[in-house]
Amino acid sequence: MLESNRRSFLLGLTTIASTSNAQPSAVQVDQSRANSLKNASIASDQKYWQSVRDMYRVSNVPINLENGFWGVMAEPVRAEYLSNINRINLDNSVYARTQFGKDAEAVRNLVSTAVGAKTSEIAFTRGATEALQLIIAGYNKLSHGATVLYSDLDYDSMQYAMNWLADRRGAKVVKFSIPEPATKLNVLHAYKEALEQNPGTALLLLTHVSHRTGLVMPVSEIAAMARKRGVDVVLDAAHSWGQIDFKVSDLGVDFIGFNLHKWIGAPLGVGFMYIAQSRLKDIDRAMADEDWPVDDIRSRVHTGTSNFASLLTVPSALSLHAQIGSYAKEMRLRHLRNYWVSELRKEKNIEILTPDDAAMVAGITSFRIKDRISAADNNLIVSELRDRYGIFSVRRSGVAKGQCVRISPALFTTESDLDRLIFALKSMAS
Repeated sequence: MLESNRRSFLLGLTTIASTSNAQPSAVQVDQSRANSLKNASIASDQKYWQSVRDMYRVSNVPINLENGFWGVMAEPVRAEYLSNINRINLDNSVYARTQFGKDAEAVRNLVSTAVGAKTSEIAFTRGATEALQLIIAGYNKLSHGATVLYSDLDYDSMQYAMNWLADRRGAKVVKFSIPEPATKLNVLHAYKEALEQNPGTALLLLTHVSHRTGLVMPVSEIAAMARKRGVDVVLDAAHSWGQIDFKVSDLGVDFIGFNLHKWIGAPLGVGFMYIAQSRLKDIDRAMADEDWPVDDIRSRVHTGTSNFASLLTVPSALSLHAQIGSYAKEMRLRHLRNYWVSELRKEKNIEILTPDDAAMVAGITSFRIKDRISAADNNLIVSELRDRYGIFSVRRSGVAKGQCVRISPALFTTESDLDRLIFALKSMAS
């Protein structure tokens, strides 16, 4: 009866539109087709991506091109989440105190395998922000007067945490700007220059995929540059895993914060920290936690009662992520980005804030309309896109050369959605 009522409720929603007429429970990714396609063709194969879109049930009024906040759960994942909520609500603390620990460890094993880490190197958090705050605050190799570095494109909450090190640890905080237009060469030069000009640097904050512009940083090269100077890197991977195909071993970084509720598509409120096993001693326990041994990474997090159902749904999200294919997702998201960017590069009054170098961009990209760089200017652009053209986007602040508007497609985004964006921006910029 509960499942029947839930289904009747969902089918009765007038503001929700399935991306196809298929029933979600019967939908599967056309994996045999994916296996038959060459790498170059997977990104634009309409039949394959229709099989993926069929797994999502989302509102299309307005068209959502702001999918960087978090990732919508596909129907199989959402069904598993509802099942887990029902289970937790039914069994309550009996389950939580007798079985959840074993189940959570199984999920931890799955996540560590998927990201290419040891199970002993990851601990679950409520998101990348919590993971990174705990790593930054717990970093115990910072002597009084040592320098910590970050750029204008790093996430606000992480900048705050680095600034906190000045108040609580006596650190010297230095902020620098990423060049515009960005290239791999001038980004690497910016980090090299910042490190050379601040020889007392101990810790560098680095963001893999900028939430402000979508710029993808050459992480392994920057990390190697820092390591040669004895500088530790803490990496914000909130937007990268699931949007880009990689393992932790590709990055060369010992301290990383991840999300599972963005591009992996797990329920809200799940992420994890990664600390290389050999570096655990360099991060203090969270508020002197004693629930776990000092040599257990889980002592570096003390969230309290977690959302059991969200964590238990992570395997379903990882399974779908693997079924679609991490490489295929990366190729598709970059294809969608290139689809609208290639048209708007021709507009002299539109500035695209990421390069077309495939190594420097994924699915997210921000733009400016020429000379419109204030918060008020960009709020008006967001409002006009929404109210006149039926497109939802978001303003991003904090970029040294001015504010901008971010476009973040999802796996259910279509080329026709982006055609509307192209038409809108050409009209607005003319």
